[in-house]
Amino acid sequence: MFVLYLILKPILMKFLALQFADRFQEGGSFMMSLILICLLLSIFFLIKGFLNLKKKSVVSKKMIKLATDSSLLGLVIGFFASVIGLISAFDSVEAMGDPDPSVFASGLKVSLLTAVFGLFTFIIARIGILVLRALQKE
Repeated sequence: MFVLYLILKPILMKFLALQFADRFQEGGSFMMSLILICLLLSIFFLIKGFLNLKKKSVVSKKMIKLATDSSLLGLVIGFFASVIGLISAFDSVEAMGDPDPSVFASGLKVSLLTAVFGLFTFIIARIGILVLRALQKE
């Protein structure tokens, strides 16, 4: 079983990386990049908060606030980009007159990718914030 895992792991990792890259491009590079920056900032602030947990509790609390703000910003950017995508999808429907449902469905899918990535950013950061708050001494 372990040998099968070792054989399939590189294939699965490559597949997941390609899926992520495709979804990233479909969601729009600019907005998805902004959300990714928010995710990376949240992770940076959380790591810095964990490193200062025992030494400087003031810095750790500040890092929690910054991680909260950056995760919320990622969530809001995701929904903002989703609304913009919906507006552009409805504009294209209006221009076509009587669109094919598959075209409309693909436009809706693309517009929701940014919201999903923003939610992912928010959830990952919130889990880290919860763990960091649980480890803090009051």
